Amino acid sequence: MTKNSSTTLTDTATLRLRARKHIEDGAVTDGYQGDRQAVLAMLNGALATELVCVLRYKRHHFMAAGIHATAVAAEFLVHAEEESGHADRIAKRIVQLGGAPDFSPDGLSARSHAEYVEGVTLEDMIRENLVAERIAIDSYREMITFIGTTDPTTRRMLIEILEVEEDHADELASLHYGMHD
Repeated sequence: MTKNSSTTLTDTATLRLRARKHIEDGAVTDGYQGDRQAVLAMLNGALATELVCVLRYKRHHFMAAGIHATAVAAEFLVHAEEESGHADRIAKRIVQLGGAPDFSPDGLSARSHAEYVEGVTLEDMIRENLVAERIAIDSYREMITFIGTTDPTTRRMLIEILEVEEDHADELASLHYGMHD
């Protein structure tokens, strides 16, 4: 095994001893370098954003009407399910970090980065979902930058979620511009 010049590996006995300390902290060990309270606050903001997106996508799925409605409504439902999966992953990570996921409906839209806009026409719905995805993309990028290398597990999760949000934005942009062809 090669040794990084700036990092030395901890001996096994020390690792074992440290693991037995503060076992009530679960996954958060002494080696955790992130600002846990800041990360928890960010993750609860991301959770609220995902929940608002689920609600907006679900509404749009059921309210979609018009010549392109069937295909677009199906896409909205897929996005709602993926956003729900993101919310679940974020909530699980919040608990792993010793926090409590905030699912309270009181103030949900205020905690969310994205807005809940109902939209009237199918085109409105597509546009509002695209705007929300663009907001999510920017907020996830900022969170990833803030975390840096201090919390690789949260960072990796956010990168994976960001990738899906970028796919959503690309799909919605195609739908939006496809309606004008």
